[in-house]
Amino acid sequence: MPDKPTSVVSYAAGASLAAAALIYVFAPNFSIDHDATSSKKNSIVGLKNQANDCFINSVLQALAGLGELRVYLIRETHRRRIEDPAVYASLVQPEGKQIAQWKLQGLQEGLVTQGLKEMLDALNERPIYKKSITPFPFVKVLEAAFKQRISRQQQDAQEFLQIVAERLKDEYHCGQRARLHVRRRGLSPIRDTTSLDKAPEEQVNGSGSGSGSESDESSPGQHHTSNGDDDSAIEPSEETDIPQIIGQLPIEIEEGFPMEGKYESQIECQTCRYKTKPREETFCTITLAVPKVSATTLNSCFDGIFKTEYIDEFKCEMCRLLQTKTDLEAEMAKSTSDSFKAQAQENIDKLQHAIDADPENPPEDVELGDIRYAPKRKIAKTTRMSLFPKILAIHLSRSIYDVGQMTQKNSAKVVFPEQLPLGGLMDQKKYKLFGMVTHRGGHNSGHYEAFRRQNVAAPFSNPNTFYPSEAYSKTPTPMGTPTIGDRPTHSPAISTPDLLSGLSGSNSSTPSLADTLPVPPRSVPSELHDSAGVPALGKQKDSETSSLRSVAASTKSALSKLASPKQTRDSNASSLKPASSPNPAKRSKKRKAVTDKWWRVNDEKVKEAKTSEVLSMQREVYLLFYELDKDA
Repeated sequence: MPDKPTSVVSYAAGASLAAAALIYVFAPNFSIDHDATSSKKNSIVGLKNQANDCFINSVLQALAGLGELRVYLIRETHRRRIEDPAVYASLVQPEGKQIAQWKLQGLQEGLVTQGLKEMLDALNERPIYKKSITPFPFVKVLEAAFKQRISRQQQDAQEFLQIVAERLKDEYHCGQRARLHVRRRGLSPIRDTTSLDKAPEEQVNGSGSGSGSESDESSPGQHHTSNGDDDSAIEPSEETDIPQIIGQLPIEIEEGFPMEGKYESQIECQTCRYKTKPREETFCTITLAVPKVSATTLNSCFDGIFKTEYIDEFKCEMCRLLQTKTDLEAEMAKSTSDSFKAQAQENIDKLQHAIDADPENPPEDVELGDIRYAPKRKIAKTTRMSLFPKILAIHLSRSIYDVGQMTQKNSAKVVFPEQLPLGGLMDQKKYKLFGMVTHRGGHNSGHYEAFRRQNVAAPFSNPNTFYPSEAYSKTPTPMGTPTIGDRPTHSPAISTPDLLSGLSGSNSSTPSLADTLPVPPRSVPSELHDSAGVPALGKQKDSETSSLRSVAASTKSALSKLASPKQTRDSNASSLKPASSPNPAKRSKKRKAVTDKWWRVNDEKVKEAKTSEVLSMQREVYLLFYELDKDA
């Protein structure tokens, strides 16, 4: 075969050109992604300050560094995209409230949720050059949602954060109620199912319907509005009543809004030891008052809310009932009238029933006397967090209000930690600092800056795409899911380090792919053929294929050198065993070095900072963003 050497040379030349092209294309990416010693200065996208927008820019930059918020926005927008538009077009009022139709329509459409996701996605791009964008697209979404213009004068960053967070929470609960309404009607919210227009229109009554107590109780702030100009929305006619959800339905397993938390307060009388029913309130941001001292700590600021507070001269309902009962018993003992004794005994029985059942609801037909003469007691008020949010947003109130004087700014130093423990001993949660907003200047003027941690979130792991993903994906196919089994022993791919290991320990009854499909031969370096002692297949003995394998092996070696230029290699060890993970100590040290870096964002100006620099901003700190530490 005289043409065989020429063919081999041509194949080798072509493979060499392909290897050179691979190196030319992928080498810059490997350098950017993996080479920590690159001389190129990394940066993030800045925000332009066109009209006193620093209060908007700082909050958006801080929110862009919160991984839990980005995951929520991705899930919520994805779920609304895969569901039928008619799910959110059918307006569902919350229990016990009436919201204007145009407001409710905007909340169910999730306008601000979609707008914030697009803005945070743009801020999390990895620019290869200095880049700045304008926050005007998100500002335009807010103005359309509230039908108001945002003033271009100096504004408060905390007020802007509160408006955005409350709006996101309301949109989530309105969407949840709309989905529950569709489930009550026996329809699937997925786009591929029967349209809601074909279902009979009916009024939602109290039998078998509801939004769940969690959805109704945690959405008190329904005052935010939207324009509802989407053409796909179905506006109900004036004569048709908007259905209401009353009662309860099983709630789908959802992650919920990550910034929403709950705390409950309770009062205990120090005389009769009666405890009132816990009063629960929801929050998206916690406001802590900074005391008028030169320096304090964040824990001391938390004590202003969660520390037990003792109050004197409080009128206890239980003590009032007990005193009324005692007075009636004394009067009944002195009286000689049988009718009075009978009436007094009836009132005493009613009071005793109220004391045993609910002292806060005394009987209406029993005279308790003037409230001014009710006994005054000393009480203890306790407040605790009942639902810990995934994202804890803390506002340090630095305003000082003095009678007859202008409002001033409290410039006290507030020492705040990187790791924040909250809760009791049995249910303690640990939070980690991920963002901060600082303010320089006086009470009525100044400038805001943002600090966000250089955090690269782990990719979402989905080991089996056919498994159900709860409320965030369509119904999976009932077809069995194949799993990858062990490689046959006769395959030369055993010694190839880049292959995925088999899942021989799987409990699935479905036959593995290794048992049903032939395993394609994988190319291995030429120096392994003699040492491995594995018989090669017929096609692998061809000289042309051997040349291609050697070229591919050399290309792979070159790419691995580019990916880790500082790694020492042992040719014998690396060729006979899979690539092992780096030393855990070195890996943790490298991770610590990466997470110790922050971005200090001053509108368009972006520079790196360290954790020590962030923690030293004790006099300027204004907003703190903590995320729940899952590893703690």
